[in-house]
Amino acid sequence: MAGAVLFGGVLGPVLLMLGLTNTPASTASLLLNTESVLTALVAWIVFRENVDVRIFLGMLAIVAGGVILSLSQAPSAGLPWGAFAIVGACACWAIDNNLTRAVSGGDPVQIAAIKGGVAGAINIAIALALGQRFPDALRVVSAGTIGLIGYGISLVAFVLALRHLGAARTGAYFSTAPFVGAALSLLILSESPEIGFWIAGALMALGVWLHVSENHDHEHDHEALKHVHLHIHDDHHQHAHDFGWDGSEPHSHQHTHEPIKHSHPHYPDLHHRHGHS
Repeated sequence: MAGAVLFGGVLGPVLLMLGLTNTPASTASLLLNTESVLTALVAWIVFRENVDVRIFLGMLAIVAGGVILSLSQAPSAGLPWGAFAIVGACACWAIDNNLTRAVSGGDPVQIAAIKGGVAGAINIAIALALGQRFPDALRVVSAGTIGLIGYGISLVAFVLALRHLGAARTGAYFSTAPFVGAALSLLILSESPEIGFWIAGALMALGVWLHVSENHDHEHDHEALKHVHLHIHDDHHQHAHDFGWDGSEPHSHQHTHEPIKHSHPHYPDLHHRHGHS
């Protein structure tokens, strides 16, 4: 949790703000797709989540789009530091996503509250130390409303997705969000991107489609496991209760999973973090 707060709540937002000051909103929105690629790389290399050809090709398409966007923003002299800062923010969030995945079996509201509360307090302290002052009440309420929807509610849903899909797939599905941001920037801010923007957008859309249309199905083994999380009595939760249970679902308590071998479509969720031969 501490690592997730540091990378996802403190370093990531600071780098994003630095990048947005030097990058058009439409381009910045699509560059945020880099987060899904880096999330998957950390998940595959460090946490050993499964990767197949379809997912890998989707990542290549998203990376190619990101490279085109970065090159299109390169100044006549020097480097596109704004784009680099946004990619750096995505790297921080990739680490955050994988660390949060490890605790995704817990209460998602509590996780969001801890991350938002601690990271928010630290960022406010940094701003005050740099000489910033609190804005008027209307701006505070407006920013708080955006934070509630774009960070609070969004993070709760994201944690639930990490629990059921794994970090790599959740990051890929999350890649649909930047396209909404890019479209809004074109409509609201009346930006006029160049041809590179549209080529990159098409490549990233292809990459996202390859991910969301994936079907992963094979015979696999479940080892014995004891843990606590909110669940219903599905194929993976056939257990007795040593306490009075009124039959309500979902519910949460410590329970034991007996070893089982079966085949069905699945993701690398809490119950499917197995190797592949």
